[in-house]
Amino acid sequence: MKKITAITALLITLFTAHCADAQKNAEQLLKDFQQLSGSWTGSLTYLDYSSGRPYTMAADIEVKRINDSNEFEFINTYPKEKSANSTQIISISKDGKYIGKEQVISRTEQAGGRIQIVTQRQGKDGNDNKQALIKQTFTISGASFSMRKEVLFSGENKWILRHEYAYSKK
Repeated sequence: MKKITAITALLITLFTAHCADAQKNAEQLLKDFQQLSGSWTGSLTYLDYSSGRPYTMAADIEVKRINDSNEFEFINTYPKEKSANSTQIISISKDGKYIGKEQVISRTEQAGGRIQIVTQRQGKDGNDNKQALIKQTFTISGASFSMRKEVLFSGENKWILRHEYAYSKK
């Protein structure tokens, strides 16, 4: 009987510790993304798969936390290409393991107070919609913010930089 009680107590302790870590991860990601609230100006550089060359254009973003939820609204505007303007909702899972449908692989604190968050997911990319591993890297600081998307096509061993947004606080 003492063995069962001890095992039950151990399982409850482990479960409680796991839940506390998950909550801490989610709270940290929310704090990181909260730093993004406001208006940013910058550029988008993307790989044009048709020509194989990078193309850069002006890009601005406004980030708003939706009430006190785990969701953030990203309002993308392109001053010279208004038809490309878009809005995206990014949500952080309650356990802090996902940003949208992308699994959080790492979160590191870097020099100068920068935070780098890396996510990954399986998906399709390219003009041919080929299977790929897609990696997103968010680099956040008080004055700058970037989002970098890299793609590793199935059967390949070299990552391709698909696009990168680079912003400065307005």
